[in-house]
Amino acid sequence: MNRSIQAEGAYGGIKWNRAYTRNRRKGLEGVNFEIGLISYGFNLHKYHLKRSAKKAVA
Repeated sequence: MNRSIQAEGAYGGIKWNRAYTRNRRKGLEGVNFEIGLISYGFNLHKYHLKRSAKKAVA
């Protein structure tokens, strides 16, 4: 049970915090492309927050 909860950590954060509800594209390639874009944006946002936190300390 614990493993199934942990596996959806980042995707659950995207769904809850970014109000991502459903895929807008059709087909396997389109869905993979959309999830890739959302993942890139999520990681870029995390990177930005980490860099701005370091600048605030320094």
